[in-house]
Amino acid sequence: MKVKIVNKSPWPNPAYATEASAGLDLRANIDSPLTIPSLGRSLVPTGIFIQLPVGFEAQIRPRSGLATKRGITVINSPGTVDADYRGELKVSLVNLSSEEQTIDPGERIAQMVVARHEQVEWEDVEVLDETARGEGGWGSTGNN
Repeated sequence: MKVKIVNKSPWPNPAYATEASAGLDLRANIDSPLTIPSLGRSLVPTGIFIQLPVGFEAQIRPRSGLATKRGITVINSPGTVDADYRGELKVSLVNLSSEEQTIDPGERIAQMVVARHEQVEWEDVEVLDETARGEGGWGSTGNN
């Protein structure tokens, strides 16, 4: 699928790290290192603007290495970029570690997964179909 992109950063366009990757890496478009204090958050620009086809969204997700090794994750994960959004992609990062963390210019800070989606049309009814699960919620299917 072809997607229009405007890249106002000095970094390469978002790219897949491997042949079978689902997510494209997004980089921090900052002029100098950015320090995020413990339990602090920051909205980090990427310099990337995209035009998705209608019926698709971009999901902004954490990078596993940043999350596991440094405690940095995407606070509204997954963030959703709608097909009609034309602004700069920015990533809402949070530092869940006990130490301040520094993001360097051009550092890969998140991944973007482009996915097809549907829009629902509500059908008002009085009763929903029954299932074996019924109204069972959190933990209702067991611990294992």
